[in-house]
Amino acid sequence: MRKRKSMVLIWCLILILMASCSSGSGGGVSNTDSSSGNAAEESTNTPAKPDEKEESGTSEMNFDMGGRTIKWVSWYDESIKEDNPDNIKKKQNLDELMKKHNFKMEYVTIDYGEYVNKVTSSLLAGEPLGDIIRMARPWMIPTLVKQDLFSPVDEFTKNQNVFIQQYTNDYSQFEGRGYGFRAGINGASSGIFYNRTLMEKLGLKPLQEYVNEDNWNWETFIQAAKEANKDTNNDGKLDTWGLASASILVQALAANDANIVSGDKQNLEDPKTKETLNFISQLATENIARPTEGGDWTEPGQFFRQGNTLMYAGSDYEMDGFKKDMPDLDIGFLPFPKGPSATEYHSHLTIPNYLTIPKAVEHPEQLVYIYEKINDIESIYDYPKQASLETLFKNEDDINNAKIAGESINVVDGKDGYPSMPYYELVGDIIDGNSVSTVIGKYKEPFQASIDEVWKK
Repeated sequence: MRKRKSMVLIWCLILILMASCSSGSGGGVSNTDSSSGNAAEESTNTPAKPDEKEESGTSEMNFDMGGRTIKWVSWYDESIKEDNPDNIKKKQNLDELMKKHNFKMEYVTIDYGEYVNKVTSSLLAGEPLGDIIRMARPWMIPTLVKQDLFSPVDEFTKNQNVFIQQYTNDYSQFEGRGYGFRAGINGASSGIFYNRTLMEKLGLKPLQEYVNEDNWNWETFIQAAKEANKDTNNDGKLDTWGLASASILVQALAANDANIVSGDKQNLEDPKTKETLNFISQLATENIARPTEGGDWTEPGQFFRQGNTLMYAGSDYEMDGFKKDMPDLDIGFLPFPKGPSATEYHSHLTIPNYLTIPKAVEHPEQLVYIYEKINDIESIYDYPKQASLETLFKNEDDINNAKIAGESINVVDGKDGYPSMPYYELVGDIIDGNSVSTVIGKYKEPFQASIDEVWKK
């Protein structure tokens, strides 16, 4: 897990080789496919044809961008930080590409609260704020894509060493074309944080054993939560709880390969969705989860920080906060338990985001090519999130659990993509104890109406 490929020695060699290559490269970018023997350059401004693309990378292209500045727009700074060997190599690639193809790169950051309105207005006016723009799926699909405001990029993203295929071929797909591209990691690993210190104090079976036995599912999850609901001081009231909140519908849908929206249709009556709603209902009606005290969305995390609640559903990046706020407690991480219709662990996304190229921008193939060549490196890490996870977690089991959880991410539609969808009302009715069949009957038409508002504008 933690092997570093003789890190120190290799790191030194990398620096030496990088310096050597940089001094003799003339700013060029070599073909990454050493086995093909084909490094022929394309004619100026001529994109590589789809059939010339191989899994190992796009054939080298030759074009001059005339000194233009490529504007890369996002809600956070996406400039390459030279904070590890991988990023140093990426920065070197960018520098060489700028020399060879005669361009500059400018990173534009727009406040998240203003982002959607500013970017959308610029696109509709035919004057996009950037050449490469980070977008989230609900902001552009279907409304903006139907107006032909983005260039499809799927024919340029075949290099599986760089591009996460799911983002192009699934998350950003519309009517058979993919409009987004992304390298790096799939996204955050979502799962279950648990208080190992409390678990041991209560004498519970180690939760990691369920994972080791391949028996971490909704039944064992409920069992563990129930066992942690205890009155430890015999005053007639619970003072430790097994689960911070029953309001975990999104995570449970992803964990059961279920969804509340399918394409442009509500999906509440699907058997997998019904299973998930019944699971949430059981958590609430059988008093398995800790009852709310009237707090906001941060309440479950606050409960967990009190040290008297065993489990909390969250995402890997929250570990930094727990380490700061709970320094004397041993906090572990597990995948979210498998639903009855799932065969593997899943994390969740509600608003997948990726890079796009506005239709008004010329030569999208050149921009995707530049992005590919920046990121087409041989990583020193064993898997994409290794550096991050080994910083967040120190326990080998926790690291492996987060790695497994992040390997398969399901997008749960509805919560963020349809403004008038009564999602929270549905969750509230389930948690209040209304039967699942009654809730589905009540909300299926309002759900469909909210979907129609978006898809049939």
